[in-house]
Amino acid sequence: MNAQQRPAFLVSENERFAGTGGVSELNAHHRFVPAFKDCCTGQVEIARYRDGRPAPCHIVDGLPEDWVLNRGADGQALAIKSTIVSGFVRLGRFFTRQEASDYLAQMTS
Repeated sequence: MNAQQRPAFLVSENERFAGTGGVSELNAHHRFVPAFKDCCTGQVEIARYRDGRPAPCHIVDGLPEDWVLNRGADGQALAIKSTIVSGFVRLGRFFTRQEASDYLAQMTS
């Protein structure tokens, strides 16, 4: 999935956290795995491709069906619930992008 196919909120977040530990390419080697969290239920899901394989970056197509509000004819997720936030899982704990960025900044200072 290229940047043009990603939801606007993910593109915006990647721009906001560029160059920090809040993006996959800078935190993956510290065992951060792209994930999403439903803020209402606390449920966390690893980012996955539609076929269920873990994704190396934030992809919404593999989210649980009850998190997806609208899919295109090709199955691509077009809209997700507003309560879903992107972040990362590391050693079983969910980190928001800001928390991941702060964590890595502390590790490298």
